[in-house]
Amino acid sequence: MSKVGIIANPFASMDIRRLVAHATTMGSYQKIGILRRVIMALDWVGVSEILIMPDRDHLGNRALADIGQHKLTSRASILNMPVTNESEDSMKASQLMRQQAVNCIITMGGDGTNRVVARACGRVPLMPISTGTNNTFPFMVEGTTAGLAAGIIARGIVDPERCITLTKKLNIYKNGQVVNIALIDAVVLDQQFIGARAIWDISQVREVFATQCHPSYVGMASIGGSFHPITADDDQGLYLRIGKDNMRVSATIAPGVIREVGIEAHRVLGLNERVGISVDRLALVALDGEREIEIYPQDKLEVELRRDGPRVVKIKETLEEAARNGFFINSKAL
Repeated sequence: MSKVGIIANPFASMDIRRLVAHATTMGSYQKIGILRRVIMALDWVGVSEILIMPDRDHLGNRALADIGQHKLTSRASILNMPVTNESEDSMKASQLMRQQAVNCIITMGGDGTNRVVARACGRVPLMPISTGTNNTFPFMVEGTTAGLAAGIIARGIVDPERCITLTKKLNIYKNGQVVNIALIDAVVLDQQFIGARAIWDISQVREVFATQCHPSYVGMASIGGSFHPITADDDQGLYLRIGKDNMRVSATIAPGVIREVGIEAHRVLGLNERVGISVDRLALVALDGEREIEIYPQDKLEVELRRDGPRVVKIKETLEEAARNGFFINSKAL
């Protein structure tokens, strides 16, 4: 039996960067449309069961109502779990889907959504669709295409060794224990209050750790990418200390916001390398664009680069191998 889970974050693309920057908003109707196309593609591929996370906006219910469940051959249902309207919903859904042996999880959100899901999904591969603000980790992909790729993986039509990749991540250690992870970047901020979680003020940024960076990215990972691009496939990361004007670069730190940034120091990080962070007063660490961790002078905080992040579906390779295997051929000419 093939199963696919869907985790659509109703709060993705709704943070304060709509006010302090120029980020776009993706409303419920757009998300429902993507969900509908994902579900229809999964059904066409022949996935046995589709499990959808419940949420405050009832995105899954509304997508299924638009389709009309009688038109589906796949069994589609909403997970039975409480809704708290917090990021824990995505983590709980990820845990439940893993326990119910889904073969793939489709996410709809940004870097933050995928970070939360990745903490609980284990080895279940992700098919991340970009609907957030910082969208370095998820793909800008049509829902139908994402559904096809996820369904093909779930049904075992292609070789997962060729069609799934193992990503990098940053382990965040506090006093010797892993307390969280980041998929793209961890940023030390000279701030004392979490408040609105999103970050946008470069004057508060002290240090940046990145698994990948590129000038095309939006967010803190664009800073290092402005002079030392690192791809998702490279077995290295980048560390930056922001401050004195040893070098100045321009980077897109938020949608529509390009700023000049002073780089005091930088160096390449190797896999399994662990770097300590020290502060002389209360500070915060943001993970994938969202303030998450408070650190005090007495805390021992470390960041470690690893190649054991979530497994991610490679869309192009998956569809190409399925085509070579004849999956899309309905009949052959004599």
